[in-house]
Amino acid sequence: MKLWNHFLATTLCAGVTIPVDAADWRWESAGVRHGVSASSFSSLFQQSEAFVRVDMPWRWDFSEHWRLQTRLDASAGWFGGNGDHAFIGALGPSVGIKHERFPVEFEAGSTPAFLSRDHFGNADFGIPFQFTSFLGLSADIGKRWGAGYRFQHMSNAGLGSDNPGLNMHMFSVRYRF
Repeated sequence: MKLWNHFLATTLCAGVTIPVDAADWRWESAGVRHGVSASSFSSLFQQSEAFVRVDMPWRWDFSEHWRLQTRLDASAGWFGGNGDHAFIGALGPSVGIKHERFPVEFEAGSTPAFLSRDHFGNADFGIPFQFTSFLGLSADIGKRWGAGYRFQHMSNAGLGSDNPGLNMHMFSVRYRF
């Protein structure tokens, strides 16, 4: 059921957009993120990653100054907790909602993710395949730089026997192209 909810949310986000010229794919930003767990595990989990974001050609200008932009996000980095470390990588869709004259954007997404291990001490994430869903805000700092915060939840959506899920606070710095 949880997998269905992730699929439904992603489909709805993609379905409300209006297609434009496919040449509109463009690099939006690249940056780094770091975060710490907000869940109540016996030890602190941390995640550090580099990311890139590409604006996809589907967007919705739902008023004169407001836009919903679909994106493709990719990230790769380090994940650790309970003395164990792993690679984490993710690739998937997201959306951003922004007013053209306001420097803050609301972001949301649900991306499939891969962990190179699924056991971290006494914490068992069930399987290496996970979903990372997030809600966040990013702010423009000047013309090319930005900073952001997102609250994210990672779980295997019930695909594995164990599915504790992990909530994290993630902070980012990015360069906009």
